[in-house]
Amino acid sequence: MAIPTIEINEKYCKGCGICVTFCPAKALALENFKAKAIKPEACVKCMQCELRCPDFAIRIS
Repeated sequence: MAIPTIEINEKYCKGCGICVTFCPAKALALENFKAKAIKPEACVKCMQCELRCPDFAIRIS
């Protein structure tokens, strides 16, 4: 299984942490008030981060 690509648009991310909270794999974290993919290999492609982001700042492919 290929490692998913987690794209985060830092211009759109306001650092609310919703994506981090809903990630069951703990693949995301907040760093300097922005979302970061800290463990992309752990991503299970559940899409919760993308679906819950109020600013459309994250995309999984």
